[in-house]
Amino acid sequence: MLLTEKQVQFYEDNGYLLVTECFSTGEIEQMKMELPGIFAEDSPRRVVEKDGHTVRSVYGSHMDNPVFRHMVRDNRLLDPSRQLLKDEIYVYQFKINAKAAFGGDIWEWHQDYIFWLKEDGMPSARAANVTVFLDDVTELNGPLFLVPGSHRLGVIDPSENDVEVNNAALQQAAYTNSPSWISNLTADLKYSLNQRMMAELIQQYGTVAPKGMAGSVLFFHPNVVHGSGNNISPFSRVLALITYNSTSNAPQFPGKKRPEFLASSDNTPLQAVNANDSLSVPAALDSAR
Repeated sequence: MLLTEKQVQFYEDNGYLLVTECFSTGEIEQMKMELPGIFAEDSPRRVVEKDGHTVRSVYGSHMDNPVFRHMVRDNRLLDPSRQLLKDEIYVYQFKINAKAAFGGDIWEWHQDYIFWLKEDGMPSARAANVTVFLDDVTELNGPLFLVPGSHRLGVIDPSENDVEVNNAALQQAAYTNSPSWISNLTADLKYSLNQRMMAELIQQYGTVAPKGMAGSVLFFHPNVVHGSGNNISPFSRVLALITYNSTSNAPQFPGKKRPEFLASSDNTPLQAVNANDSLSVPAALDSAR
């Protein structure tokens, strides 16, 4: 699947692009059947909410789960991402973000690239986030809010004081014995943007909240300011997020490297698989193909 010139221009102007109906009902159901096992694993890859038990995110499932290993190579995701980055690409990070019904917590306003720059030494923002909706995303279940066009500002670095405040907020029971990199993954993000910054940005650029049915795909730039609110609905909101990085933009990893499931050091170019070569899907589930 390739994007049209109009779609590419929209992404370059706004920093995001929503493409609906990329994956069939059957394909999405197949992915969702993998989630109970993934969410149940007891490992550092799983991050919980402040309550200490509700799953917030699981990282790196594409490394050992055949369904998600296949998904990150699907040409419906890989081809347009190559097109946007104008280079060969690899998976820098993969995560499944869950917002549980009546329990999914916020993601504070932030940019993604500043984490990869400061924590991993990624040279530039030549990466793309690709988000597959595993549930319908509505106005009630914690959709992603974006500030369109904010990627053109480059890195917006919060003050050292803000970072210290955010780090202090992490001294909670759920994260007391966690490694230092946990501050990049919880509701109190290390490099979140403060209210003054956000008021100015939203006044200038506005906000959008791309919504759609399960199977939709949202592409967004790593410097687009974004966040999400609580899930106040009785419906879950699970997203699979792939960060593709240009193979010529490999991080330098200064200092102590974060775990491989957070920041891959393998920048071997991915080879696309055709959608028709997808894992077998029961015919009863695949009625929407």
